Amino acid sequence: MKVGLVYTSTTPELIELVEEEVKKQLGEDVELYSIQDPSILADTRDAGYVTTNAAARLITMYMQAAQEGCDAIINLCSSVGEVADSAQDVANYIGVPIVRVDEEMCRDAVRSGTRVGVMATLPTTLEPTKNTIKRMSRECGKHVELVDCLVEGAFGLNQEEFKQRMADSAKQIVDKVDVIVFAQGSMAYCEEYIENLLGVKVVSSPRFGAKELKKALIKKGCIAE
Repeated sequence: MKVGLVYTSTTPELIELVEEEVKKQLGEDVELYSIQDPSILADTRDAGYVTTNAAARLITMYMQAAQEGCDAIINLCSSVGEVADSAQDVANYIGVPIVRVDEEMCRDAVRSGTRVGVMATLPTTLEPTKNTIKRMSRECGKHVELVDCLVEGAFGLNQEEFKQRMADSAKQIVDKVDVIVFAQGSMAYCEEYIENLLGVKVVSSPRFGAKELKKALIKKGCIAE
């Protein structure tokens, strides 16, 4: 069995976390086909939205993974998650599911409370994640209040410095929320630390995305339940 991991961010923390969670769900023998293009996220960050060119390059990556024989694909960037949504008709037609890493995380956050904090280091990740949470709230028939938390000055920090910066930012919203969503998968290694420090539920995408990838492969018949 072969799965495609489509990255627009190449931080070692994200890659390590994703591969660990995917293997936890699918087993150590799963073949991982990793394809990366950080220029997509860079272009999106510079423009403030997903440009035509960036979206086209991302869709090309999906098709490359399909051509390489991947049984399913996971899109690992929330900033461009809506591109994965737009590709669903093609995914269904060619029989290669494209899973968003963050969708089930957002659904879980909606189920966990009515006040949802959204933390990100990039403004371009805040809005797509909030849009997904709003969609999940409609699907669940539940109104939620969203609280933004943009973590300033996080780039270039080591892991300990980053965890401290995340904690300082989370403290500013903890009394206003029932659950905190990490909008970027690369933040996931801070999840347990923030949860224990502040006593609030925190969700991050890699573990949810890996579970959804497994569900897609079960539905396709690649693996048994």
